[in-house]
Amino acid sequence: LNELMDLREDGSFRLNQEYFDYLGGLTMTSERFNKLFGGPPRKPESKLTQREMDLARSVQDACETIMLRMVNTAHRQTGLSNLCLAGGVALNCVGNGRILREGPFKRIWIQPAAGDAGGAVGVAYLAWHRYLGQERRRGPARTVRGDRAVPGADFTEQRRDAMSGAYLGPSFGPGEIEKFLVTHGAPAQRLDRDVLINRVAELLADGNVIGWFVDRMEFGPRALGARSILGDPRNPEMQKTMNLKIKFRESFRPFAPSVLRESVGDYFEIDTESPYMLLVANVREERRIPTENGGVELWGIERLNQPRSDIPAVTHVDYSARIQTVSAEDNPEYHDLLAAFKRRTGCGVLVNTSFNVRGEPIVCTPLDAYRCFMRTNIDYLVLWPYLLAKTEQPEWREEGVDWREIIPLD
Repeated sequence: LNELMDLREDGSFRLNQEYFDYLGGLTMTSERFNKLFGGPPRKPESKLTQREMDLARSVQDACETIMLRMVNTAHRQTGLSNLCLAGGVALNCVGNGRILREGPFKRIWIQPAAGDAGGAVGVAYLAWHRYLGQERRRGPARTVRGDRAVPGADFTEQRRDAMSGAYLGPSFGPGEIEKFLVTHGAPAQRLDRDVLINRVAELLADGNVIGWFVDRMEFGPRALGARSILGDPRNPEMQKTMNLKIKFRESFRPFAPSVLRESVGDYFEIDTESPYMLLVANVREERRIPTENGGVELWGIERLNQPRSDIPAVTHVDYSARIQTVSAEDNPEYHDLLAAFKRRTGCGVLVNTSFNVRGEPIVCTPLDAYRCFMRTNIDYLVLWPYLLAKTEQPEWREEGVDWREIIPLD
């Protein structure tokens, strides 16, 4: 705050462009930035040091300070009780969580594709209203999936949005899935709905990692239970396993919990919806595990690798978690899988990460999903309503290309 920016009390700021290079160059920061912080940026996948951790934490703290000042100013100027957020910084779920806890607004809502991609929603809505002459509606009753559709009701009564849970992308029916499986000679079981859900819950409880491909794809940067990789959050090795053997990235990168909407308060210090995985809250204190190291304070990765709660795979080093609440109205299959897992294990939470490897987009089609399944150490794949076991699949070849050499570092 002394060197990089001039920050005002109302949240407005000006960056010192001598430390940045993004306006005219090819990098975000300049040599002067490197000098100020004691050296060049860390090379991807090189060893992390305390310097990188301290710098990341400081940048985050400054960002949160700006966000809180901005929302306080907006509240003073408007006197409103509800806040909507968009723009890339609105994907900063840690800052969003602080706004919810510490800010002056009673409720906040974040556009699920809050970055540049979300402009598509605005453009479509603008064309609908301005060029097609249609009525501008706020919070109409939504068409939701399955046979659990909620009839028309006022937004303020249901406290729902009109984004259909962000499940706005392509879908593939059983016939299309079957055709794909036959074409590629992929052995699979077709199971009835409840049988499939209970079988997957059993596999998850046994420590397997599941690729989950169901109905319409999500719109936005978060996997929300339609194109997801799932695991058991109680397993202290699950985070490392999914990072190194499936995502092919550094072992410290965190994963998010999906939790039954009706059970979120049993696990986390939050009692509101977070359907788009854009809010961070703390794990409840009674679920935390005290860390005792014989009086020796741990730092860095050693500190991170300690289990912090009874759902260690989704608990950050500060006992927080990036939460997705799952409702039966938005995603009945995923909700029922969580419920089945809870009946089997007593835990209404799953590890949820996007169905992709590093450097690639989230899978969209059955071929995308199957390719990712075969490239990685995912144990089972659900292409709804089919279940595929890795051990039963034929050898997967891609024209002799080692795909790990062509996937860029993220």
